[in-house]
Amino acid sequence: MEWSDFASNGRVDVHGRIANKRKTGGWKASPFIIGMCQVVERLAFFAIGVNMVNYLISVMHESLPEAATHSSNWIGASYVLTLLGAFLADAYFGRFRTILIFSAIYALGMVMLTLSASLSNLHPPQHTEASKGQSAFLYGALALIALGTGGIKPCVSSFGADQFDEGDPKEVVSKSAFFNWFYFAINTGALFGITVPVYVQEQVGWPWGFGIPTIFMLCSILILVLGVRYYRFQNPMGSPFTRFLQVMVASFRNHLRGAKLGDDHTLLYEVQTPNSDILGASKLPHTHQYRFLDKAAVVMVESEGRKRSNNRWEICTVTQVEELKTFIRVLPVWASTIALALTYSQQSTFFITQANITNRNLTTNFIIPAGSVPVFAAINAVFVVPIYEKLVVPFLRNLTGNPRGITSLQRMGVGLFMSILAMASAAMVEKKRREEYPEKMSMSVFWLFPQYFLIGNAEVFTYVGQLEFFYDEATDGTRSISSAMFLCEFGIGFWLNSVLVKIIEGATGGEERGWLRNDLNESKLDYFYWILTALNALNFLVYVFVAYSFKGKPRT
Repeated sequence: MEWSDFASNGRVDVHGRIANKRKTGGWKASPFIIGMCQVVERLAFFAIGVNMVNYLISVMHESLPEAATHSSNWIGASYVLTLLGAFLADAYFGRFRTILIFSAIYALGMVMLTLSASLSNLHPPQHTEASKGQSAFLYGALALIALGTGGIKPCVSSFGADQFDEGDPKEVVSKSAFFNWFYFAINTGALFGITVPVYVQEQVGWPWGFGIPTIFMLCSILILVLGVRYYRFQNPMGSPFTRFLQVMVASFRNHLRGAKLGDDHTLLYEVQTPNSDILGASKLPHTHQYRFLDKAAVVMVESEGRKRSNNRWEICTVTQVEELKTFIRVLPVWASTIALALTYSQQSTFFITQANITNRNLTTNFIIPAGSVPVFAAINAVFVVPIYEKLVVPFLRNLTGNPRGITSLQRMGVGLFMSILAMASAAMVEKKRREEYPEKMSMSVFWLFPQYFLIGNAEVFTYVGQLEFFYDEATDGTRSISSAMFLCEFGIGFWLNSVLVKIIEGATGGEERGWLRNDLNESKLDYFYWILTALNALNFLVYVFVAYSFKGKPRT
């Protein structure tokens, strides 16, 4: 065996030995991660998320604005909690153990949700408001599911990418393809989640509709464990947030002590070892951006007889400083893509309420469930990813010379532009429905196809671009946190949607006279969509400026 047969990035196998690339990782490990763990988790999440508004209205007897707000807040929490999952993975448990622990929490929440729908004393009788106890049990189950998905999501993509050695040219190309197929798996799970369980929810009942994904979720834990011998693992490196705080404290402290920055950055402090003093992380080269943070690594002249401190709250290494610089560097890109999440949130709120009052007869004997209408976006994504990977990427690769065809920043920009078109389409279709099809069930549900199609395309480009961008720009010790960053922006988008709904509802006359009422024919939902169109257009202009100005971390 040669050294080239072993992982060069410090990954180990299940026994703690340097991972053998012939026996572990790559496409041997990926099917367990993206083929089952991610597919099943997304199946369960979408089976709940896309129809939660209908459940809250029909079973828990909440109003439309109230149900839309609660659904948005819950989905938002699911994404924002990815920061907690990433922190625990990087600092304590590692990615695999974090996935395993939070999968169990997720499954417990699913069991409770199924019980809430199954047992008559856990949901209100018809035409009766839910009691505090019934609501508490339901939202307790949803809280566990949010916590579970928050722990799983930031770790799965990074754990999957860990299976590819960045020091191996062949595996680098495979890693880029992995992100595309990872997204394909997400949409495969979504496709099944918004069809079969949702159909069962509406035709058979909510207990079976929630029970089926619960069974799948329990099975996914077993399948994840079965692939353990093929995985490559990265040991936890400690909390990146602690290291960030140490840099800020040390730089401020040394500034007060009169630290001066010279032109020779080699005088800044760094450990004299092949690797950095961050467990398992490579050293990072010095950059001149955000130079004020370099004061954390200035070696202060100590009085005679006093040893220089190795306390990281007093002096940090160049690598530790550069780790924080890298994190700060991507924040503007992160902030300038949030509007897409605001658009995305409409799929599980107002798009569903539109579908409720359209003609969904596919045949004389089959009616498309309203909660399954997002299948328009999922099917689109399932078809677009293979076409993009097999046809478009090779063409763009020959045209641009970039192994990925276009950069991740360019790909994100394409998706953000499509989100503008998606909301403009939604506004025009809703205006047509309200004015020309005032009777319930008179407009075909296929009029909603353009807005779903465009949102599906926007997500294909932006989501995969974000996966690549945040993983590539992250350092060894911040991969999970970086994955959580772009995921939590979806949560912020859902929360912003709730805030925007409340603001517009209050500013336009409330539930009785405003733009957003229980009866969509009396509402002005198209006005709301035009506001989102304008916000997406403004966001796109900001993003173009930020992307053009972005300077990535230096490649060694």
